[in-house]
Amino acid sequence: MSSIYDTLNPSQQEAVFCTEGPLLVLAGAGSGKTRVLTHRIAYLIDEKRVNPWNIMAITFTNKAAGEMRDRVDSIVGMGSDSIWVSTFHSSCVRILRRHIEALGYTTNFTIYDSDDQKTLMKQVFKRLDIDPKTFKERSMLNYISNMKNELVTAQECELNAGGDFREKKQAQIYKEYQKQLKANNALDFDDLIMKTVQLFQNSDEILDYYQERFKYIMVDEYQDTNTAQFKLIYLLASKHRNLCVVGDDDQSIYKFRGANIENILNFEKAFPGARVIKLEQNYRSTQNILHAANEVIKHNRGRKDKTLWTANDEGELVRFRQFETANEEADAIIRDIKDGGYAYENCAVLYRTNAQSRLLEERCIAHNIPYRMVGGVNFYQRKEIKDILSYLKTIANGQDDLAVQRIVNVPKRGIGATSMGKVISYASAENYSLYQALCRAVAVPGLGKAAEKIKGFTEQIESFRDRMQDETYTIRNLIEDILEETGYKKELEAEGEIESQTRLENIEELINKAVSYTENSEHPDLSEFLEEVALVADVDSLDESESRVTLMTLHSAKGLEFPRVYLAGLEDGLFPSMMSIMSDDKADVEEERRLCYVGITRARENLMITAARQRMINGETRYSKVSRFVEEIPSYLLNQEKLPSRLSGKTESFSDSGLPWGSYKKPAGVSTFGKPSGSAFSAYSSSKAPQPSFGKAFTVQKSASLDYGAGDRVKHIKFGAGTVKSVKDGGKDYEVTVEFDGAGTKKMFASFAKLQKI
Repeated sequence: MSSIYDTLNPSQQEAVFCTEGPLLVLAGAGSGKTRVLTHRIAYLIDEKRVNPWNIMAITFTNKAAGEMRDRVDSIVGMGSDSIWVSTFHSSCVRILRRHIEALGYTTNFTIYDSDDQKTLMKQVFKRLDIDPKTFKERSMLNYISNMKNELVTAQECELNAGGDFREKKQAQIYKEYQKQLKANNALDFDDLIMKTVQLFQNSDEILDYYQERFKYIMVDEYQDTNTAQFKLIYLLASKHRNLCVVGDDDQSIYKFRGANIENILNFEKAFPGARVIKLEQNYRSTQNILHAANEVIKHNRGRKDKTLWTANDEGELVRFRQFETANEEADAIIRDIKDGGYAYENCAVLYRTNAQSRLLEERCIAHNIPYRMVGGVNFYQRKEIKDILSYLKTIANGQDDLAVQRIVNVPKRGIGATSMGKVISYASAENYSLYQALCRAVAVPGLGKAAEKIKGFTEQIESFRDRMQDETYTIRNLIEDILEETGYKKELEAEGEIESQTRLENIEELINKAVSYTENSEHPDLSEFLEEVALVADVDSLDESESRVTLMTLHSAKGLEFPRVYLAGLEDGLFPSMMSIMSDDKADVEEERRLCYVGITRARENLMITAARQRMINGETRYSKVSRFVEEIPSYLLNQEKLPSRLSGKTESFSDSGLPWGSYKKPAGVSTFGKPSGSAFSAYSSSKAPQPSFGKAFTVQKSASLDYGAGDRVKHIKFGAGTVKSVKDGGKDYEVTVEFDGAGTKKMFASFAKLQKI
């Protein structure tokens, strides 16, 4: 036998040599699954004498397919070009180009991208006279995509709708959308798989041809398949049953994209007699990192049992650090990277939500650390942030023509490109700024009805400007009013998609920035705030060739690995998300736990997990306890640094006691109700007594009175001791001016400052 198979471990060899019948390879993180797939293809050709023409290997992304193609070519050599190595969609396109006439299309069909789909949906709305305020175009496209992923036709939706008005209307839109696609001889991306399944179901002859063509089928990342993809593979493999799927149910994290974890969990039911081989040896991480990952994921019930192990060194303990605030957390992570001895490109910071990147980006810039965003856009370059900042710039001075042009029709006000072209020409001729020209819209020749719509926009801007004259009216108030009164927030919420929720979270993070600026500025000013943002946002000067720290969400990190990894924001309510915690479906928290497992197993040598006791959410301080996922890691695997207990003032460390967390007893005579909600490591974590709720949001409210006044000595958590210079009742809150001993004079709101009289 060829020596190339001697490089495989026993489990990998078993998976390679098992060629006949259905096979499920449960490939744990870093266990060498791609090596197994490529060597299996080589074995089929070299040892089993299978014609390369009869082998099909499917994966999800073009990048993964390209990498597999390169590896197959290098191992197999001559004849490898006859093997189908491609994505699901590419495979279906090849089949449909040859046979789609059986479904009433011509073989030169067009494939519509997302922009084409949006254009078509607009036409459907017009044709059916659909109110875009009641049914959003993007929401309908999302609905249709979900139906196609489940192989549900428009006709079936219509039958299932019964007497429900909304469901009937959605089915009607879906039906018309499909009718127009066919009239244009076009398919969207979801059609590619659905139509191929329909082709196989409608024609035994065509199905038999491809069953004979692909006698040996391999599928990578099987845990990410949806219902339509499962059905496609099921039909192709049902004759010869030589199907090998490789995946890891513990890394199934794309439910929101339609992935169905049941496909991998129920593989043996779908293919009776299937063999299961586990790849549990990890080649990536140290023993301690793997132990931590195993301890977390074993709390999931919906999984196939496996335990990762490694021949690598034991390595360092997993570091856990809890900080008082999210600002301190971000600063500590970036300082640790700066002083940690690892090259920047070997460090990655992973987080649950896109909005968390803002603090990390700002700390990178403050410490002059080059960074790159993966699977996302720099915080201040995100569309929704640029939109709101453009409103703020227009309100501040109106001289930024680009900002004005960006928002004049956002949200849509019926001010089209033709009308704006006339205003721009007028502004140029009269030497006005664009905003000045808009304010004089009635004088612009040929505007017609658009002049009234422009007037509505400028009156709104002027209204915001008037409010800024009130000293008690904050930048936070301004952003919130922009969101409400322009309809920007309502438009995002109406879309009802994960992407729109992410955008709203990003805007909330901008509000956090505004509140933080107001708290720490002696004389808060909109123009100064915009200057501060501009300085942080200007990262274009960074050299692309520089070694950079990687910042990314956990979903973007799948498939990657780094010597040093930081998992930030491990707090209940953030990770796992509050939505999953409050869900009636326990599977939602299990998916979050799988996401945590993915994060832990990205680390090769060094892993640091962090949490903040308090974090600002939408401008308000929220106190949270440490994530349940951290609590699931035994103390002997952790190198901990804890915050002092708020009751005793002493630092308690389970690792010092040598006790597992669950066995630590509540000290006698201490009320469980006195436990601070942010301290998940307190001595009472296992108590059965009622606990304060996690993730509780504390709404700032104006006090009836203050226990200090001008001349009193006070203490601030950040600025230390100082003397109150003045207290002014600003209506919504008291404005307090304090001359701090070390930080100088600061003007702040009493509710945020939380000053204590000395």
